[in-house]
Amino acid sequence: MTTASVLLVDDEEAFATSNAKLLSNRGYDARTALDGKAALQVLAENNIDVTVLDVRMPGMDGISLLTEIKKRFPLVEVIMLSGQATFETAVEGLKLGASDYLMKPCQISDLVGKIEEALEKRKINEEKQRYEAAREQKGAS
Repeated sequence: MTTASVLLVDDEEAFATSNAKLLSNRGYDARTALDGKAALQVLAENNIDVTVLDVRMPGMDGISLLTEIKKRFPLVEVIMLSGQATFETAVEGLKLGASDYLMKPCQISDLVGKIEEALEKRKINEEKQRYEAAREQKGAS
């Protein structure tokens, strides 16, 4: 079994680091990034399954980063996380492709549950992509 890879993106370094340790203790390959630019670099260099990102960050905010992730890495599932989220921001994130939304602070068990749901969604999307590619290839023959 391969280890699921999770990227935590949050400008609060202590929050990102402590949650990464908790996820690592639960068997995930957990990485951190403190801003959008660093997150995109990690995503470009690693096979990340799920990204958990804060909505409010200096520079590139979570909604902008979500949009960029979905454009460049469409199979990466994204969970939005915020301590100051509004209903409108949550809806916007979900419309743009986020798997789910959590309020900070959250229990690690809640975060793990959302990550597991996102991993299941990713598996389904990967399978769908393989099926469509095989169908296209068969049609081209």
